[in-house]
Amino acid sequence: MSDQIPEPPAVAHEVFAGDAWARAEAFAELLAGPGVVRGLLGPREVPRIWDRHLLNCAVVAEAVPAGARLVDIGSGAGLPGLVLAIVRPDITVTLLEPLLRRTVFLEECVESLKLGNVEVLRGRAEDFAGRREFDVASARAVAPLDRLLKWALPLLREGGELLAMKGERAAEELADAERQLRSSGVQTAELTSVGHGKVEPPTTLIRVVAGRAPEGARKTARRKDRASRGR
Repeated sequence: MSDQIPEPPAVAHEVFAGDAWARAEAFAELLAGPGVVRGLLGPREVPRIWDRHLLNCAVVAEAVPAGARLVDIGSGAGLPGLVLAIVRPDITVTLLEPLLRRTVFLEECVESLKLGNVEVLRGRAEDFAGRREFDVASARAVAPLDRLLKWALPLLREGGELLAMKGERAAEELADAERQLRSSGVQTAELTSVGHGKVEPPTTLIRVVAGRAPEGARKTARRKDRASRGR
């Protein structure tokens, strides 16, 4: 591996078991090489590529149901979407990203890693509301929760889950989004953590279970879908 990339911690072999190990190593090289050159990952992040990025994202798989259809909103460099696809071959992953240079990188990664459970879509979440439906939506460092809810909930089936990776302000974001959560008709919204004993500190998630969208929101989604088809 690149001299810049640190040796992976022992727990990495446990998290990226079996066939996932070679793909994880290859993805680390892609992030540290083309990912840095193209500005998708800062060069200072390379020494922390295993603990801060790959492992931190991989443990989110603990919260993803078996066989789920997952959309990674604002996928960027593929964190956490590509990592989840590597550790969970049972799920199908859609990497949703509006910027061309990022989608090109993601497509190259999917091809290089030979991931048959991944598709790359260029566009914004709003573009696919009412047109695509998923069991899980993941997001990392994309937007505050109140804004993220507007993007994610229209993509989720009733009972589907938003798993938003958050840091120290997670509780504050949850409180700030209280009005948005109530008006969106969600079933539950809570803080949870994953990766205990594998990453330090454990990865913090805001987990939101989607309810049935209010009628007004469903009508808006249908109008947008009809308008897009009429273009």
